[in-house]
This record gives sequence, structure tokens and C-alpha cells, in this order.
Amino acid sequence: MEKVHIEFLVEEFSTQECLNQILPKILFENVTYKIHAFRGKSDLIKKLPERLKGYQCWIPDDYRIIILVDRDNEDCQMLKEKLENIAQQTGLITKTISEDKKTFQVLNRIAIEELEAWFFGDIQAIVSAYPKVSTNVGQQAKYRKPDEITGGTWENLEKILQKAGYHRGGLEKVKAAREISQFMTPAHNCSPSFQIFYQGLLAMIS
Repeated sequence: MEKVHIEFLVEEFSTQECLNQILPKILFENVTYKIHAFRGKSDLIKKLPERLKGYQCWIPDDYRIIILVDRDNEDCQMLKEKLENIAQQTGLITKTISEDKKTFQVLNRIAIEELEAWFFGDIQAIVSAYPKVSTNVGQQAKYRKPDEITGGTWENLEKILQKAGYHRGGLEKVKAAREISQFMTPAHNCSPSFQIFYQGLLAMIS
């Protein structure tokens, strides 16, 4: 198999921690990667044009780039278009404009509405990381559709964990990301935005 290297551009360290745990479960031995965490989504988007221009000047044929941000309260389609336009203006080929959807350099993906929704997509991973959390959490109507949780996904995660006696001083996002994601099973995650990310990643390395 040909070697592939992926550069991940993510908005914060909690996303980096999550990827550090789940990527070894997904990637083949011929795939290497490096994760670059920014100081929030606005910082990433502000620096993205110059970063991608830099890649475009020297990027080898076996390099790929994945940009991953939270939707937060933004319009998903407009955010995706913003990322697509930045990439395309540098001359890089995104999956969206790739003719065969297989030959592309850049994959733009959005966690809806936040990274923590991906954790709710795998309740068993949360329970494995924090055994005092009730296994019935996933049966509650509010959490059955991770990408549609209202009131903020990290706030909801904090509430559940604190109720079980964890993170009493406030949710430590990086710590929680590391502890939960190590138990995640990518193929079984029920967050639609996670599955779009997962399938896009598989398409990139196939």
C-alpha cells in the first residue's frame, strides 16, 4: 500500500486529544499524521489562508489535509462554504470539488454542534471512562440524537459527569476528551457528524 500522511488542523487541544486516541483505531499502518491545534475556531480560520498557501507551495502527492471545527451556533452550510472557499482559493482540491470524490487533498469537516456531541454518540465510552455515570443516560430522549442536543453539548456533558461525582470544579475539556475517546468505537458512534468525518477519513486513505 502507498504511504499517506495527513495534516490535521483542529481548533483546540481537546479535539487533538480526542484524535490522538481514536485515529490509531481507524488508520492503517501506511498512514502517518500530525495534529495542529489552534487557539479556538476564530484563530484557526484567521490563520487558515496562509497555512494552506504554505502547504500548496510544497505539498507532496502523498500528503492530505483535514480541517475540523465545531459548528457552535453558526449556519453549517455557510461555515462549510467558508472553509471550502479558503481551500479552493489556494488551488488545493477539496473533496467537494473532486470529480471522482476520491482524488482530493483537503477534507473539511464540522462537529455538530461541538466535539462533545461525538462523545454522546458513544455513551458506552462515557460510562467506561466514568463508571458512576448511569448507563440509562443514552435512553433519555434528550441524548438519543447527539447532534441535536440543546443547551450546549459540553454543558450537558458537564452536568452528567458532575451529577455522578466527576469534574466537580467544572468540566476539564482536554482531560474529558482524553478519558472518553480512548474507549470510543468509531464504527458504532451514532453522531451523524462523526460518521461523516469517519467516512470522509476512510475515503481519504483508501
